[in-house]
Order: sequence, then C-alpha cells, then structure tokens
Amino acid sequence: MERPKVENRIAEKLKSYSKGSVIFVDDFLDFGNPESVKKALLRLKQKKILVRLAHGIYLYPKIDKELGILFPSTEDIAKAIARRDRARIVPTGVHALNKLGLSTQVPMKLVYLTDGAARSVKVGKRTISFKKTSPKNLLTQGEISSLVIQALKTIGQKKLDDETLNKINQILKKEKEENILNDAKLSPAWINKILTQSIK
Repeated sequence: MERPKVENRIAEKLKSYSKGSVIFVDDFLDFGNPESVKKALLRLKQKKILVRLAHGIYLYPKIDKELGILFPSTEDIAKAIARRDRARIVPTGVHALNKLGLSTQVPMKLVYLTDGAARSVKVGKRTISFKKTSPKNLLTQGEISSLVIQALKTIGQKKLDDETLNKINQILKKEKEENILNDAKLSPAWINKILTQSIK
C-alpha cells in the first residue's frame, strides 16, 4: 500500500510550492525510495498535476487562462538544477553572448561551467550542458563581468573588433567597479586589460 501513500504525501507537499516551481525526484526522498518517488511523480503527471520537463525533472505548472501552461525558460531550469546540486554555474559561449545582447543567435545548447557534476539534460528540443571547471573560473562576483569574460573567450582576442569592444564597454558600465576589478584578476591577461580599462 506504499504507492498511493507516497503519491498522496507528495501531492500534499506540492501545495506548499509556488506554481511554476521546478521540482526533482530528490525533493521527495523523505517520502520513499527513489523508485517509488519516480512512480508517484509519473502518476501525478498522468493526473495533470505535474508536467514532465526532462528525465527526473518536473514542473508544478502555473496555468494562464489564455496561454495555457507557462513553461520556465531553459535558463531557469539550469538554475534550478544548480540549486538542487548546490553547485555554482556560469553561462558560456553563444549563451553568454546572447544574454549580453552581443548575438541574436538563440543557442539550442546552453553550456554552463560548474563545480558540480558534468552532465547534459535534454529539455524539449534544447540541451543544457554542465561542464566541470576549476573553482577559479567560478569565483567571479559580478553577473555582468562574469558574462563578459565568457563572451570574450568565445569571440577570441583576434576576432574582437572595435564595434564589439565599444558595446562591451557600454555593458560594463552597469557593473559595480569592485566586481570588475575582482573578476579581471581571474581572467586571461588580454581580458583583464579590457575589464580594467573599462573603468577608466
């Protein structure tokens, strides 16, 4: 008789979550072993109480009268995975360029550096990829300066043109000076120079 009990306890606990929350099997391991929790979550999905986003990842949906289910962005899902794993993450590549408005290309694969486990998660047609990195790469303090470092690494020193450099300098005006100085020390020499000169 354990099955309905696990499902009922999960359904009860869900009431304390805000609609739109991303939830994991791990959130309910107090109620049963992973297998019984997985089965209970699947049954709640069949009852349309939950929506499955990816393997072991569900959404407690917020429903709009006109738009239907409001799905979280792929980035929100990545942040939820990082919270669950108590890991730090930093967006890289085209994703970093896109977030800064330096590229209109919307990446199908979001790549993050992490101090958590390396893994890939498929969400619909998109993939979230976590790449293990050294802690030094995750010590950046500023959200903007951190993105700028990753964007510059993606562009590369030889391909960086004046127009992009000007845009980056404008973007860095929104970052706190102490964050830029801290994060510059953690970046390659050529990026360090760009960051520190942006303050002058």
